[in-house]
Amino acid sequence: MATIKDVAKLAGVSTTTVSHVINKTRFVAEDTTKLVWEAIQQLNYSPSAVARSLKVNTTKSIGMIITTSETPYFAEIVHAVEEYCYQQGYSLFLCNTQNNFQKISNHLDMLVKKRVDGILVMCSEYTQDSIDLFANFTMLPIVVMDWGPKNNSKMDVIQDNSFEGGYLATKHLIDYGHKKIGIIAGDLAKTTAKTRYEGYVKAMQEAGLAINPNWVLEGHFEPEDGFECMNKILAQKELPTAVFCCNDVMALGAISAIGEKGLSVPNDISIIGYDDIHASRFYAPPLTTIHQSKMRLGIMAMDLLIERMADKNKETARIEMHPELIVRKSVKRLK
Repeated sequence: MATIKDVAKLAGVSTTTVSHVINKTRFVAEDTTKLVWEAIQQLNYSPSAVARSLKVNTTKSIGMIITTSETPYFAEIVHAVEEYCYQQGYSLFLCNTQNNFQKISNHLDMLVKKRVDGILVMCSEYTQDSIDLFANFTMLPIVVMDWGPKNNSKMDVIQDNSFEGGYLATKHLIDYGHKKIGIIAGDLAKTTAKTRYEGYVKAMQEAGLAINPNWVLEGHFEPEDGFECMNKILAQKELPTAVFCCNDVMALGAISAIGEKGLSVPNDISIIGYDDIHASRFYAPPLTTIHQSKMRLGIMAMDLLIERMADKNKETARIEMHPELIVRKSVKRLK
């Protein structure tokens, strides 16, 4: 296997000159540059990525720590980030944590050893241990892509405004004439689920509508939860006219449960989801939902991280993203 010394000898230059040509770290005359590249091609020389990273202090790689890449919402965000990384010349190391603190800690250590240039974080829920870990982590630039550790000025955060999204979803049902509205939330002990639920509560209170506790159920953002929770609602004597499902895959489970009972969406019960995953437009019926732009989130996070990597002393930023209502056919307008 050819070495940089072999290239230098064939081109008739020093190894330092070869290094400058490859890494573009100093001006080298055009004729000399041509000789070096001809020698590289002739010898089929491939410079060591590790050696190059040590010289230029960058590996052109990014770490991404997320809850899981299996769910559609996270999968679409990972795809957006990976695509933008590729366009910008970066490779991506993906780390799934299932919100396990020990995994998060181990992945951080591994990414440092891999010499990544920066880290994106999207864990959806942050324990105090995780908050302290990220707050005190100063070895690499970090951007938090979801709601993020609150009141922390040490890192860049993109705020997703789940409260606003929960309010928008419920307000749409109210605007369509619904008064008996249930909710299938996530685990209300967790921030994302809690804030969406609080948006629901605000819209109901603002409209002077009573919240039936029998129609408030908790799941874990999986389709099985939507199915089981909706069956619990359907087993009651009085039914809501509409249900807000706090993510699209739970909405899919809820629609399935309604269909199995011989009822239909939206004629018997209206359903609204959250996230606007790609598949939601192909549900039967197409799902009215709250849109969060996965592509925009990925691009914003990467741009923010690239800025932070270029200037580690840059003032930290908190960028606001606002959810949007997407009206399809799963909500019926009542007279």
